[in-house]
Amino acid sequence: MKKNVLKGLAASVIVLSTVAFTSIKKEIDVEESKVTWRGEKVTGSHIGTINLKSGFLNIENDKLIGGEFVMDMTSISNTDLSGENKQKLEGHLKSEDFFGVEKHPTSTLVITSIAEKGNGSYGVVGNLTIKNITKPVTFDLKMNGDTANAKLTIDRSKYDVKYGSGSFFDNLGDKTIYDNFDLEVNLKF
Repeated sequence: MKKNVLKGLAASVIVLSTVAFTSIKKEIDVEESKVTWRGEKVTGSHIGTINLKSGFLNIENDKLIGGEFVMDMTSISNTDLSGENKQKLEGHLKSEDFFGVEKHPTSTLVITSIAEKGNGSYGVVGNLTIKNITKPVTFDLKMNGDTANAKLTIDRSKYDVKYGSGSFFDNLGDKTIYDNFDLEVNLKF
């Protein structure tokens, strides 16, 4: 009798544990998701896109608990220029002056901690790796069904992206490119 009661309790614990902690991995749709970048300089700004290679968010009990994303740095494109100027800027961004995509074809973001803010909003801390340099970043992420959105501001100088940076070079004048650039991320699952 005792054995049957213990077996029944063990089975109940297993069932309750399974029901209580439903965890899913939401893979992103890389074709439908979009990452837009914006960089500024003294004389203006440029915008463009970076393709996602892969990514997922971990959800447990309908709450975000983690995730990881890989960006295809070889896909960096400019959307505000055309023709030769567009090609020159894209080539420069892919060169060693900026992201060195030949040696560093991907960048990653790994979520390390999350604080729920309510209504599908989260404060996120993650490790961003660009050019094999990993630094922490913080941002807010909003979940809404099968979509998620975030805006990040990244200090490129922390990732050895020094070209035109007033943090590393003096007397750049109107050739100065600001260290911070923005990423707007729109994910679809």
